[in-house]
Amino acid sequence: MLTRGISTDELAEHCDVDPKTAERWVTSGRAPYRRHRLKVAAYLREDEGYLWPDGLPDGQRKDAADAEVLKVYPHRSYVPPDLWLQLFGRAEREIGVLVHAGVFLAENPRWLQLLNMKAASGVRARILLGDPDSPEIARRGEEEEIGEGVAYKVREVMKLYRPLYGVDGIEFRLHRSTLHNSLYRADDEWLVNTQVYGVSAPYTPVLHLRKVAGAQLASTYAQSFEKVWTEAISIERKS
Repeated sequence: MLTRGISTDELAEHCDVDPKTAERWVTSGRAPYRRHRLKVAAYLREDEGYLWPDGLPDGQRKDAADAEVLKVYPHRSYVPPDLWLQLFGRAEREIGVLVHAGVFLAENPRWLQLLNMKAASGVRARILLGDPDSPEIARRGEEEEIGEGVAYKVREVMKLYRPLYGVDGIEFRLHRSTLHNSLYRADDEWLVNTQVYGVSAPYTPVLHLRKVAGAQLASTYAQSFEKVWTEAISIERKS
């Protein structure tokens, strides 16, 4: 509620309940009825299971989690090439990318055009790249047995994105996290490219997810993205 700038009175009005009832939800840990939980989750744009982890029976939580998985691809190269741009083309609020380099995406001129178009329409785009001077990038190069190859790829991608630096609505940051998964987000839809030790990203599995009320899988990846974003530095400061 603090993040969204929503008061207890506003929450109560939205759910058509007494303000004291809404205050008990917040301060006393009292779980609302399911219909109110769904209203609150939609209003705060958070997952019901994140706000009330114990609010759903185990079976219902599992069913919701299963429903979030649209498809599993055994390798990134098996993902239909057009799906990446189709995914981002559906974004109405937010685009997010968390990668080391993501060369395959940055090399596509249609992707750069799409970012420009989406930013102009009010969609927020956030791109996280690995810091090429970080020990984390150096270690990834060692694990893939390509030495400075990963750092080289990041620097080349930074050049490709240069025309978009400073564009309103598009933000670039460099991170130094140990990347466990590459994340590609369009609102509540995700492509998660899993990372496997010693295996290059094109040869590792990809999960296609869509957030479902009551499930936590997509929300978990969203929390991870936000944590990395908070700790990353602006690419303009680096360059």
